[in-house]
Amino acid sequence: MNIFPIRTDADYEAALARIDSLMDAELNTPEGDELDILTTLVESYEAKHFVIPGCDPVEAIRFRMEQLGMEPRDLTPIIGSRSKVSEVLHHKRKLSLTMIRNLHAQLNVPYESLLGA
Repeated sequence: MNIFPIRTDADYEAALARIDSLMDAELNTPEGDELDILTTLVESYEAKHFVIPGCDPVEAIRFRMEQLGMEPRDLTPIIGSRSKVSEVLHHKRKLSLTMIRNLHAQLNVPYESLLGA
């Protein structure tokens, strides 16, 4: 087992190729251990070099509304008046802490999505 830090794109590609060849390795074997170590290294490299931006809170709300078949008017008990709902959905009003708590509790929208980037 020759494992080295992943410092370059070439190192990254080589690690991915080796992981691919080890995907069927049994647990608690030298190959299984190598697979475990390499995936940890790749995850660390990806976290540093392939940052995924946070989502837009309004898009998270719209996505959940679509999943649940909701209309904007259905948000009035959660957000407040129809005008507040409209302002939030058109990016003219930021979500308050109460709105975030309600959206999370009642629609199960993750806090991370509601807080945005």
